Amino acid sequence: MAFQISPGVNVSEVDLTTVVPSVLTTAGAIAGNFGWGPANVPVLVDSEITLVNRFYAPDNSTYASFFTAANFLAYGNNLQIVRALNSNTYNATSNTGGANVQIANHSTFQYTLLNNNNQNQYGPFMARYAGSYGNGLTVSVCDNANDFATWAYKGYFTTAPGTSSFAASNGSSNDEIHIVVIDSVGNFSSAVGTVLETYPFLSKAGDAQVNGASNYYKQVIFNNSKYIYSVDPVNYSNTYSSWGRSANGQSYVSINGTTNTFSLINGTSVAPTDANLQTAWSYFTNKEAIDISLVLTADASNTVQNYVISNITSTRQDCVAFISPPQSAVINQNGYESSNITTWLNGLGITSSYAVADSGWKYQFDKYNNVYRWIPLNGDVAGLCVYTDTVRDPWFSPAGFNRGQIKNAIKLAWNPTKTYRDALYAAGVNPVVSFPGQGTVLFGDKTLLNKPSAFDRINVRRLFITLEKAINKAAQSSLFELNDEFTRAQFVNLVTPFLRDVQGRRGITDFKVVCDTTNNTPQVIDSNQFVGDIYIKPARSINFIQLNFVAVGTGVDFTTTVGAV
Repeated sequence: MAFQISPGVNVSEVDLTTVVPSVLTTAGAIAGNFGWGPANVPVLVDSEITLVNRFYAPDNSTYASFFTAANFLAYGNNLQIVRALNSNTYNATSNTGGANVQIANHSTFQYTLLNNNNQNQYGPFMARYAGSYGNGLTVSVCDNANDFATWAYKGYFTTAPGTSSFAASNGSSNDEIHIVVIDSVGNFSSAVGTVLETYPFLSKAGDAQVNGASNYYKQVIFNNSKYIYSVDPVNYSNTYSSWGRSANGQSYVSINGTTNTFSLINGTSVAPTDANLQTAWSYFTNKEAIDISLVLTADASNTVQNYVISNITSTRQDCVAFISPPQSAVINQNGYESSNITTWLNGLGITSSYAVADSGWKYQFDKYNNVYRWIPLNGDVAGLCVYTDTVRDPWFSPAGFNRGQIKNAIKLAWNPTKTYRDALYAAGVNPVVSFPGQGTVLFGDKTLLNKPSAFDRINVRRLFITLEKAINKAAQSSLFELNDEFTRAQFVNLVTPFLRDVQGRRGITDFKVVCDTTNNTPQVIDSNQFVGDIYIKPARSINFIQLNFVAVGTGVDFTTTVGAV
């Protein structure tokens, strides 16, 4: 506190109530191929219903990514999704002869097309997202009483459009416009011709407002529509250049019987390449910008799996990647599954405690298309970690009969026997096994670290991620404080109760926190550094059980035989 110049009382507060915070351990992440929705930006999804609403139902191209995400959401409710886009995937537009365009997301449109004069390159409207699903949309507009009398959609509105009170108060006229969005082919609804959205009494005035919010039709569509953007004035020409200008004595030109219904066409869907997927995955590289813990890779190739492990999980060091062998390694490969998986893993060329491999794919029902699909298991294995966090803690193993039950598995592509499970486990692959009457179970908890270490187990790796995340956040309160005995003692007193709690919850067997002059030497202090050494004895999961049954004679005294075998 500052020194006082004259006598007086100065009151100040010093906050010594800082604690180690709880950290998120169940947040998933996936970048993949989806048929609809924003691209190249993380989107939070909390359920399969939200997944369908934001990224559309699966088809023959997108089902692997979709069901990997959906399967994870069967165990948890926090998944960040980045949709990958091929450069040849385009938005549907209302200009039959216009240029192809790809609008990846909300921000892309906002900074490139929202307030620009686009010279009718794309027509009055375009699909909100890139992909062929936009081809099923139709937009109909009406901006005058004459057209309203014969307009097919007038029943959705109370009266004809005319002049808004905002325009009238600014000496303008004929600014109002009604807009309807229709599902012409049934892509987005259960019936062809369903009206998806209605926008009554919008304004052509760029500065129009209602209750303090913009009522300019392009801005309202931009802010609210799930399906379209408004790009250029209807029937663009110099005559319509008044559309978008401020309501200051403007007499806005009406359509007056000209074409007012627009079908969106020329949208395309092309599967993303490995390079496109890597671009999408790159949005997860910055751990300060987005908090994730469990990374799902769906049916990614070796190239993409390697990228995710090398450039995201092993670099961030606060999350774990979950990978599955390719479909071709385990489906219809009778007798060759084990060697195929080993070949795949060798080709991956990764050793890391920030990655977990499983043994294959499961068969499940696709209710959206009434077919059965083969789906990689990595979404489920990551989901088991969420379930484990829910019923126990991150430092418990997600494997076994108590916490390792796989959901929605009709059958496995390959159900490895004990001999093959031994071979897989030795290679660092966690078998998923169907046991008669006991379900389908994750039967291993190894990471892909191929050297003897405590970190070759999922529970230990996730234990340290949890500890490091939490203590890192708590340690930030020591930044810019003085490196003296008080600050060092404060740090020890901050961390110790947290570790004692983890120890009480069976995460560690013992620990020691050192933060004193032995590791904060004069050289460290003069370098403006601060060192805290935290020693941890992690709890280990049981992987092997030996049961010895000993037969003894009737007259034998157990006290003389127990321990002698």
